[in-house]
Amino acid sequence: MKGSKMKTLKRIFSYARGETALFVLVLLLSVLVSAGQLAVPFLVGSAIDCLGENVSALNRYFIAIGACVAATGVAQWFLSAAGNRVVYHILCSVRKDAFSKISRLPLSYLDSRPFGETASVIISDAEQFSEGLLLAFNQLFTGLSAIVGVLGVMLALRWEIALIVFCITPVSFFAARFIALSTYRTFRKQSEVRADQTAFLDEAVAGLKVVKAYSHEGENEEVFRAGNENYRKVSLKAVFLSSTTNPTTRFINALVYAAVALAGCIFVITTAGAAVPFTVGRLTTFLSYANQYTKPFNEISEVAAEFQNALACAERLFALIGEEEEPPDEDLPALGEAEGEVALKEVTFSYSPEKKLIEGLSLTAGAGKRIAIVGPTGCGKTTLVNLLMRFYDVQGGAVEVDGKDVRSVTRASLRENYGMVLQETWLKEGTVRENLCMGAPDCTEEEMVAAAKAAHCHSFIMRLPQGYDTVLKGEGSLSQGQKQLLCIARVMLCRPPMLILDEATSSIDTRTERLVQDAFARLMQGRTCFVVAHRLSTIETADLIVVMRAGSIVEQGTHGELLAKGGFYAELYRAQFAG
Repeated sequence: MKGSKMKTLKRIFSYARGETALFVLVLLLSVLVSAGQLAVPFLVGSAIDCLGENVSALNRYFIAIGACVAATGVAQWFLSAAGNRVVYHILCSVRKDAFSKISRLPLSYLDSRPFGETASVIISDAEQFSEGLLLAFNQLFTGLSAIVGVLGVMLALRWEIALIVFCITPVSFFAARFIALSTYRTFRKQSEVRADQTAFLDEAVAGLKVVKAYSHEGENEEVFRAGNENYRKVSLKAVFLSSTTNPTTRFINALVYAAVALAGCIFVITTAGAAVPFTVGRLTTFLSYANQYTKPFNEISEVAAEFQNALACAERLFALIGEEEEPPDEDLPALGEAEGEVALKEVTFSYSPEKKLIEGLSLTAGAGKRIAIVGPTGCGKTTLVNLLMRFYDVQGGAVEVDGKDVRSVTRASLRENYGMVLQETWLKEGTVRENLCMGAPDCTEEEMVAAAKAAHCHSFIMRLPQGYDTVLKGEGSLSQGQKQLLCIARVMLCRPPMLILDEATSSIDTRTERLVQDAFARLMQGRTCFVVAHRLSTIETADLIVVMRAGSIVEQGTHGELLAKGGFYAELYRAQFAG
């Protein structure tokens, strides 16, 4: 646990390197603020000793006290400003690294975790981290410099009383440390429970239509209630433990104040006739210093509880940033513009070692050919698409494009040669134009409109309030079918040499589907096209139909050949059109 916290602290300070000058300024200002706070009690004590004796000296002390208070206030303002800048620089850098890390993570990482959990780490945990760090910068450094400064001055003025203070205050430190260790564990647990709760909320809100359709609201409320109750218990425990720090240290600090007052009174009485007496003014100074000495312990104990929470959140952030990335491939050559000949040679792949999926699969797709992939659910059709796009790497065999192993070229250059339309549509929040031109930002207006017309979405786009400049927001902006047509138009605009359609026309009516198929036939002429389809009527004209079952190719041929063979494809076809 301790090693983990030290490692997290080192990572935090590594992010402050870009603001080294400000970080040094924070330390200097902390010392300056503490020095100003130390000077005021000393001047007040000296002024008390001047009462009734030297009015002019008393006026000078008042002026000096005012000047110290003003200078300390200004320094405190600059300290807060500099601390805020350092903290938000660190937060901005950590968030940027965390978000950019997501794009470099393998899909296997994202597929194995709820999206809400990852979002919670970047948003909620980062916010908690910044709040704890901000408290540390604003109070921790001034508190530490105040403790050292006060102890030094008290030792110089009266070492006996300083020794009393020095002997009692470690009890406060050890009590705070014990509580801090406990709060770190509970705050870490709180972060984990909060992430689970966020993940469930993301899932529940995203699938609210399905939840309502199956009247599953009650079950979801039960799950949320149980998670919420767990979060309540963990949060209460964390807050209770952190809140015990302040009363504990305040009790010990009250003992320190009482001990200083008692010892000071004894010294005032016993040194009354001495050459260097311990005056009432000095006793007042010591009592102020006793408060100043113990006050940072209270503040640090409060900061410590929040800082434990910040460390727990930072640990989750750094765990995300430290996840293993996809192996870099910048040193590999680019594929260039592909001819479109694709070959899978004895490919073996599974998502988990215990569950075999694809074994020894071989397939050759000639350039410009239209390949249809069919089969029952779970046979490996979408997995085959993942391997073609190199979202996952094969575990045996090879996937080749134009005779080159896809692992020997950069992923970016491989994916630039593919256009992909999935069953699950994805449009970003932005204008229709921005969504269409995502893959071809340099396209002309005429090319964009031509692609929209070919995908049969120009007419409904023109009916939108601002046409192509309409901003798409939320689920209600467009129907599912309209979104799918936009995705198809986006791919048509890119005109890639290879195309993957994974149930791309599933949300389009039959008439529009045939029009889109005709448009694809024209635009994809001479380009390799992989079509994953459940509706067999859409792939009757394919150059090659590949029939998969349990991760293997069991049949392949044209529609007529496979029907004549009377095998598994013929069974699927008859089952689909029976009656």
